[in-house]
Amino acid sequence: MHAEIISVGTELLLGHTVDTNAAYLGKILSSLGIDVYYRATVGDNAERLAETLRAALSRADLVITIGGLGPTMDDLTKETIAHVLGERMVSDPDSERAIREFFERRGIEPVASNLKQALRPESGVALPNRVGTAPGVIVEKDDKIVIALPGPPGELIPMVVDSVVPYLDQKTSGKHRSVIESRVLKVVGIGESAAEDKVRDLLTSENPTIAPYAKGGEVHFRITAKAPNRQAALAMISDLEAKARERLGDYVFGIDEDTLESVVVRLLVERGLKLAFAESCTGGLVSNRVTDVPGASETFQGGVVAYANDVKSGMLGVPAEIIARHGAVSPEVAEAMANGAAERLGADIAVGITGIAGPTGGTPEKPVGLVYIALKTPESVSVTRNVFGGSRTEIKMRASHVALNMVRMYLLNIGR
Repeated sequence: MHAEIISVGTELLLGHTVDTNAAYLGKILSSLGIDVYYRATVGDNAERLAETLRAALSRADLVITIGGLGPTMDDLTKETIAHVLGERMVSDPDSERAIREFFERRGIEPVASNLKQALRPESGVALPNRVGTAPGVIVEKDDKIVIALPGPPGELIPMVVDSVVPYLDQKTSGKHRSVIESRVLKVVGIGESAAEDKVRDLLTSENPTIAPYAKGGEVHFRITAKAPNRQAALAMISDLEAKARERLGDYVFGIDEDTLESVVVRLLVERGLKLAFAESCTGGLVSNRVTDVPGASETFQGGVVAYANDVKSGMLGVPAEIIARHGAVSPEVAEAMANGAAERLGADIAVGITGIAGPTGGTPEKPVGLVYIALKTPESVSVTRNVFGGSRTEIKMRASHVALNMVRMYLLNIGR
């Protein structure tokens, strides 16, 4: 079965509301083995919605609309569905009763616009809304299925769980039933194009599939398989994942819900080592990411945000003459910050970060985005020079990625 999701609401097009419902439905449908090839967003306009519905019905067996079931004049989803399917609207007795009871419990008399929500296409089946007043509807016609759901997630999710999943589960059960499973392989320290080049021949696989996308300083590879059951799908994924890991090596840091910081904390705990940070341009961002990980207290000693030069000297012991000679943004200062953090915070591993996050403050010799990151280990100190692009926030986040990855790579290579 092929599905298409249509989100309805001008607020979505204007960016005032983020469409989390479509993502939720995509996961639900894939778990039922239903392919979603298209998603559309259309404003509160009956003519454009009708055009979008016709296009969706021409290429999908199942069309699910989100939103436009409210009591106001611009809530026209069910009416438009009826128009496209050539049906008249009728009042659903159970829905009208539920709406009246909803208002009676609040001591309010429903008005005509409230009762409008009880209307449905004549051949449709109403879906009860146990949270709000907007019932959904399922319409089966000409071998097509249209399901209309309310927009508020607090109403949509219970309706999907209570009514839509059981209905679709029954529709897709039998010998042709399949499931779709996905796993995200996460990569850091390499660009999207270079990472893709390492697995280029695997990208032609049709089932399972593997597809790259860049995400916040990382590269993610989504591996998806369709099979008769979950176990078979996961086996297919594992086989392709193993091939991708062989090509990508230590660039792979985790899967699915893993974060770079959670992997670093886990490795530190396993090796019994303590970590500290001395941050300037990142303003404590790296420390914050690490302390977001449950159990970080087992390994994280602390961090110093040394923004001003006198704080670098006073808190971390960075010699004032080094700052005067080389400048606050320099490999020498980054190294001294890392050494100071390790000594004063009692850490086995320490990172010093200093740079120019912008948007001002850069020079031809030291441009905006220049960040020096030093890694102090029990064996040595190493410093990397990085020039990051993007906004101030993006530069800080990219610097934090490199810093954490430097720690991860050191921990991976212990004992090799």
